[in-house]
Amino acid sequence: MKFERPEKFVPVLFALLTVAAYGLLLPFTGFYWDDWPFAWIAKFLGPGEFFPAFAGVRPFLAPIFFATTSLIPPVPLYWQSFALVVRFVSGLSAWFAFRQIWSSHKKQALIAALLFLVFPGYSQHWVAFTHINQEWIPFIFYLLSFGFTARALRQADTFKPNTVFALLLLVAGVLPTEYFIGLEPLRFFFIWVIISDEIKETRHRFVRTLKLWLPYLLIWLGNGAWLAYFYTIGNYDSYGVDVTKTPPTILETLSMFGDAIWKGGFYIWGQILALVAKSLTAPASLLTLGLIAITFIFLLVYLSNAEKTEGAPNTFAGAAILAGIAGLALGRLPSFAAGLPLTLQSGNDRFMISMMIGGTLFVAGLVEALIKNPRAKNYAFALLIAFGVGQQFFNANIFRRDWEKQQEIYWQLAWRIPAIKPNTALLTDAIPIDYETGVSFTAPLNWMYAPDYNRSDLPYALVYTETHLGRATLPSLERDVEINMGLRTASFHGSTDQVIVIDVPKNGCLRVLDPARGDQSTYSKQSHYLTDAIPLSDPSNIIVDHEQTPELPFLSEPKHTWCYYFAKAELAYQKKEFDRVIEIIDEASARGYRPEDPFEWLGYIEAQALAGDIEKARELSNTAFARANSVRRGLCEVWKRVAARGEMKEIAKQVLNDLQCG
Repeated sequence: MKFERPEKFVPVLFALLTVAAYGLLLPFTGFYWDDWPFAWIAKFLGPGEFFPAFAGVRPFLAPIFFATTSLIPPVPLYWQSFALVVRFVSGLSAWFAFRQIWSSHKKQALIAALLFLVFPGYSQHWVAFTHINQEWIPFIFYLLSFGFTARALRQADTFKPNTVFALLLLVAGVLPTEYFIGLEPLRFFFIWVIISDEIKETRHRFVRTLKLWLPYLLIWLGNGAWLAYFYTIGNYDSYGVDVTKTPPTILETLSMFGDAIWKGGFYIWGQILALVAKSLTAPASLLTLGLIAITFIFLLVYLSNAEKTEGAPNTFAGAAILAGIAGLALGRLPSFAAGLPLTLQSGNDRFMISMMIGGTLFVAGLVEALIKNPRAKNYAFALLIAFGVGQQFFNANIFRRDWEKQQEIYWQLAWRIPAIKPNTALLTDAIPIDYETGVSFTAPLNWMYAPDYNRSDLPYALVYTETHLGRATLPSLERDVEINMGLRTASFHGSTDQVIVIDVPKNGCLRVLDPARGDQSTYSKQSHYLTDAIPLSDPSNIIVDHEQTPELPFLSEPKHTWCYYFAKAELAYQKKEFDRVIEIIDEASARGYRPEDPFEWLGYIEAQALAGDIEKARELSNTAFARANSVRRGLCEVWKRVAARGEMKEIAKQVLNDLQCG
């Protein structure tokens, strides 16, 4: 089958692949990590606040955040949609740069740009508010800068204006973030490749390349001096530079380069196969494989009919492989210098963004060099791009699940805690989701419980004891110890004397822990970072009679399942409305809802006993204990409290004896 595809159709191809890779689950993704603090600042302090917020950390990012947040409200759907547009533009920018550098290899330049678009080593696209502003917009500037440099050399009559554009775009690309500080030597290589046709003699070509690169080199060195000053003398403090403290050995450096080339040049391109193999029959895996198959067939048809523009034999392959190796190594340098690991399928693979040019050129050149048959080559490229699309869809599903879990937590918090006394800190050891921290949760916590906030100390904070204990935020778990948490230009200043401890189990509902209910003993087998905090917990900091449920304006209240009823029952228990506890749990049971975690029966058991149905409470205790021995200590605490009420003392003692409570 043959068909004509004018060049103007290429943007449609990029748009289709962008949507396939990043857009299919877009409505089901939200805010993650630093998205929350940034969104909170934009909502409550305004876009202008980003200037003081970034004054000491990446100050040249502020104009980008100011511009985008002035146009886009802090709503997850809007930012995920904007991220989709930005990724589409980034793919076109890469295509522009590659086809200017390799003007006689149009098909190869297009393929390299498509590989760039779906680069499977970078999984952080959905942290949209943060990474679109912090990395992707500057990266687009840098890509365009490479392209305009190449155009200046290809079109002698427009050399000056194109060079000016390239220099300005370099400034806009390199100043906002140190992520791309290592990439500039690639421009020297690109210039070398472009002028190689007209200058064959090596020394003359080197001198000419250096002269053409000189203005870019001066800007790069100037930015390096700026970073050196602010890292060592000034107040710029994003990441520490570990290599200045403990210089790496030659072996460590070679190992870093080898790891970067292996991961960015080889492993990531087939990584999706290893991931889906772990759960091959899961719906997400089957959908991923189906998407890979559809994308592969589509691309194979497209590439089989693409215009053949091979250029001189092997000139693209050799140059692309060399540029790829250099780009992978140079792109890894900033994170390596900061002592940060390059781990895939984690937040640390965001460092892959500066390795994307190298990774795509390396694999594109390798396929060109190793596969000579045009049809086989098309198969290989179509498969690699399809794997990239599948990988990004697989990643999108991870973020979809994270957003779903986040929403469950926010609503459970709202159901259980109608309002909180100002200046209260929520403590927990950690919350079992991947893409949030205590600082991340502090922003929506204040958004929910302080919707009328105006410039003052933050009234609330959520602190992970596992992360912050023994540090400035939370020096210790003693009484009357200051708790301090910053949210850029806003700060929380509280005390361990005004704390609520919460627990969010992996399989169970959010709960408020109470030392008066013996929770330190009940949950004694959990992390000491949680149990050591329980004596500080004071549920009286919850305003139980507040009528309006707190909410985040862009989240719809989910269906009321077990955790809704559990939260309402626990709130009723706190009010000592034990008949209401029974009524709520009975309603949940009638609707077919049951707890995953047997600890969630404790309040209901106690309510039954205190309401007078001691035999039912005893029966429920036996059932819960038979289901999970781990709940025994919690049951003991329940029956100790029941025994303290004289009229039930004898039966309670029998149950305590049966449970071997001691």
